[in-house]
Amino acid sequence: MLISTKGRYALRVMADLAEHQAEGFIPLKEIAERQNISEKYLESIVKLLVKARLLGSLRGKGGGYKLVKPAEQYSVGSILRLTEATLAPVSCLEQGAEACPRAAECCTLAMWNGLNQVINDYLDNITVADLARPGAAGSGQII
Repeated sequence: MLISTKGRYALRVMADLAEHQAEGFIPLKEIAERQNISEKYLESIVKLLVKARLLGSLRGKGGGYKLVKPAEQYSVGSILRLTEATLAPVSCLEQGAEACPRAAECCTLAMWNGLNQVINDYLDNITVADLARPGAAGSGQII
């Protein structure tokens, strides 16, 4: 599993909006400047987040983006599942994968299932609020 820039940047956008949620709608240009990410690239990411109803948007003067729910209600896992093709550590555990003909005698399947569970549990127990909180998981880190 390798998290793409799309996934990492989506988390940065969400954390940035959580940090500035009291300011209302935040222009994409401000987010791009604070996060040092191309505004053009962020356009495609926020479009995905708006379509999934994680963000609200407002056009025109005073427009921009904001979280539609409190930051505590967004898990890192849910955002990464939206932006990444898969979080599965092996292809046979990907959603929609065909059943492996060797599953019954696979000596590593239980280990891969366990790792998959650990990954998902870990990411589902970190929220955007945690990322935005000083000193919390991911705070001060480059995502």
